[in-house]
Amino acid sequence: MNIFDTHTHLNVDNFTDTVAEELALAKEMGVTVHNVVGFDHKTIDRAIELADAHQEIYLTLGWHPTEAGSYDNEVEAYLLEKLKHPKVIALGEIGLDYYWMEDPKEVQIAVFKRQIELAKQLDLPIVIHTRDAIEDTYAVLAEVGVGPRGGIMHSFSGSLEMAERFMALGMMISFSGVVTFKKATDIQKAAQQLPLDKILVETDAPYLAPVPKRGKENKTAYTRYVVEKIAELRHMTVEEVAAATTANAKKLFRLEE
Repeated sequence: MNIFDTHTHLNVDNFTDTVAEELALAKEMGVTVHNVVGFDHKTIDRAIELADAHQEIYLTLGWHPTEAGSYDNEVEAYLLEKLKHPKVIALGEIGLDYYWMEDPKEVQIAVFKRQIELAKQLDLPIVIHTRDAIEDTYAVLAEVGVGPRGGIMHSFSGSLEMAERFMALGMMISFSGVVTFKKATDIQKAAQQLPLDKILVETDAPYLAPVPKRGKENKTAYTRYVVEKIAELRHMTVEEVAAATTANAKKLFRLEE
């Protein structure tokens, strides 16, 4: 079995000395490919180190919405240089975060739009972070257009109807450990009913650990539990969901054999 964790943060301090064992455990649980997401100077540099050291690690690099206030010409020049790395498969995570609200909405929206434009110029898919901002996120994507490479609604936490609206713009929907939570019925409905060729799986490790590890530090290995939950919801085998979501990821990221 080959499961593709399309969003993990093996580049954060939680995993400074444990990356090798994280990857070994992941392999044991069938998680064989990892998209490590860098979102500021420190995590981007570390992500690149990891991709250079481990064949199974790919890169998504961008400027997180909670960092929007620091985005300037110097940051953009740095980002454009790092995005030249041969293992970069997407630009992100970008978007809007009204939960932490580190910067005003208009600042976040401007930086979001600018990075969408960069992704189009570089012919990369986008990876979207949205927190307490789903309608504004949709409005931005609808206004400026997603671009021919499409993108991912990372750790999707909206309704089936909202997922369908994003899909109509050209986005894919990625499910994290949240889909395993007992009260996440809207998200479970989306995971159950969306077209199989439009869904992806992820951990967002070290955050959002799925049941049965909820409340603990998440691991990229635990993508397996996300796959198991979606298989249960869709009345499919774990192997079928693993194969489909991995094929979807490889197609989106242009990693087909």
